[in-house]
Amino acid sequence: MRSLTVGVLALQGDVSEHIEATKSAGTLLKIPITVISVRIAGDLETLDALIIPGGESTTLQKLCEREGMFQKMKKVKNIFGTCAGAILLAKEVLHKTSDQKTLALMNIEVDRNAYGRQNESFERVIETEFGQMNAVFIRAPKIRTVGKKLKVLARNGTEIVACEERDGGRYYLATCFHPEYTSGAFHKYFLEQTLREVVG
Repeated sequence: MRSLTVGVLALQGDVSEHIEATKSAGTLLKIPITVISVRIAGDLETLDALIIPGGESTTLQKLCEREGMFQKMKKVKNIFGTCAGAILLAKEVLHKTSDQKTLALMNIEVDRNAYGRQNESFERVIETEFGQMNAVFIRAPKIRTVGKKLKVLARNGTEIVACEERDGGRYYLATCFHPEYTSGAFHKYFLEQTLREVVG
């Protein structure tokens, strides 16, 4: 089986949690996998996939630009964005700051910080394609609209909180919550889809 090299953007957010969740998912799938912390532009060049953790979306953007990574991230064909990572993937962002930019890769409209401030964080059981699971929302965005080709993977009541998009050999996965805290299902699914795209 072909091995995968997965990077976790390591400038902000729950980096170690994502690394452990990805390694555990690789073990469960029996996929040879290398997980690296991505801190400089050169780290992006050998990746099969990239995970963008949560954090503060504008700060994350500026850190990536400072390191000369922002444009190079667009070349990675398989990307999983959680919370702020979902905002960075989105083509449209509501309530963004005047100088805020995104990678504009995924055909979704995201409402930044729509679930409230840090002290309004919460945990809730949500419905997903993989069954019910606990989901942690921390200064979380809401996915307001999705493109016709996207598939919804999870909802919090009627609200979309996870979706995926395939586009010409590229694969994107976005969650409004932090799956690295409560379940390995989304990391496992992301690796499966990445392997599918890489192997063809």
